[in-house]
Amino acid sequence: MITTAFAEHFAADWIDAWNSRDLERVLSHYSDDFEMHSPVIIQVAGEPSGRLKGKDAVSAYWAKALGLIPDLHFEPVATLIGVDSITLYYKGARGRLAAEVFHFGADGKVHTAFAHYAP
Repeated sequence: MITTAFAEHFAADWIDAWNSRDLERVLSHYSDDFEMHSPVIIQVAGEPSGRLKGKDAVSAYWAKALGLIPDLHFEPVATLIGVDSITLYYKGARGRLAAEVFHFGADGKVHTAFAHYAP
């Protein structure tokens, strides 16, 4: 079960890592073989499935995305806690609403993540 303290710490550190543009710190939250699902993967990485697996693939995608959005800034709205998952609801690039669902393994690292964006 995810605790409130764990969720709050994860959310604060994840948001701060992105706002600091510290890709290594962002990646530290994920297992080596984690899988990322996002419609933005289709646009930025050119992967039609919208899925990438492993830190190397996702790191390259995120590095490219950071280069495309130099003013990236996330503003937290809410942290929602599940049994083995957390959903972060936030304002992303250019104020666009986003929600990311993170599923955690026993090691406390994200093994699967799903990004959702308002139109």
